[in-house]
Parts: sequence; C-alpha cells; structure tokens
Amino acid sequence: MLQEASAVGLVRTILIILLIYFGIKILSRLFAPILMKYVVKKAEKKFGTQFEGFQKPKEQKEGEISIDKIPKTKPSNKDVGEYVDYEEID
Repeated sequence: MLQEASAVGLVRTILIILLIYFGIKILSRLFAPILMKYVVKKAEKKFGTQFEGFQKPKEQKEGEISIDKIPKTKPSNKDVGEYVDYEEID
C-alpha cells in the first residue's frame, strides 16, 4: 500500500503554495497601512500621556522666581595625591 507521488499531485501542491504566498502578499499590502496607522496612533497616545507634564509650564505670578534645575555639585576628592610638576629631558 505504498503511494507514489504523481506529477499531478506535485504540481497541485506547488500551485497551492504559490496561491497562499501571493494571497498573503496581496492581503499584507491591503492591511499594512491600516495596521501601521493603528500602531502609530497607539504609540502617539502613549508618548503623549507620558510627556504631558513637560509640555505644560506652570503658571507663575509676576515677580515669582522658580528654579527648574538644581546644579550638580562635583564632589571633591582630596585623597587623590600630590601633584608633581615634571620636565621632559631630551
């Protein structure tokens, strides 16, 4: 009961594979722009809510002072050692 592969069966299988391939290719061209719009809109909404506080400055009364950035102080390391001045000898 061993079945042999016939030429008709092989051609039929190749045609089915090609139809599936081109079908996916055509459908992806139709639905890719819709999918991309959805992804972009979702990302835009996420970033918009994440950075909402940075875009709206606080209202200030005239004469008020606000400091937005605190300057970083560099820690001094006095245990570095002694500085030795040297000269090059030719």
